[in-house]
Formats: sequence, structure tokens, C-alpha cells
Amino acid sequence: MLVSKRVKRLLRLVPGERRFGFYRFLPFFFVLGGAMEWFMINVRIGKETFYDVYRRKRSERLYEERMEKGE
Repeated sequence: MLVSKRVKRLLRLVPGERRFGFYRFLPFFFVLGGAMEWFMINVRIGKETFYDVYRRKRSERLYEERMEKGE
């Protein structure tokens, strides 16, 4: 219960409650999404980024599909 009161108090500090209601939090989600996208593009874990792995897996799937079709 104590945590809930603290969270409610923290959420009330965000301006625009009367005009925008719950949608006043949207800018936080846009910034969070942009930060995640930047992280996935630019930060290397080991030798690869998220998009390196995605492109490799996609090309592997396409190759396997072509092999199954007999091309």
C-alpha cells in the first residue's frame, strides 16, 4: 500500500492531467521507444548488433525456403 501511494504521488507530478488525462504519458513512451531503437542499432553486444542478427536470420530463412522449393 505504501508503494502504491508513492507511485500515485509521483504520477500526479506529471503535468497535463486535466487536459490530456492518461495520454499525458505518451511523450515518455515515444522517448523510450526511440532510445530502444537507437540501442538496437548502435550498441554492439559481442560482435553484432540486433539488426545484424535480424538480417542474418532473415537471409538464412530465405535460403532455406529456396532450398525446399528446389531452386
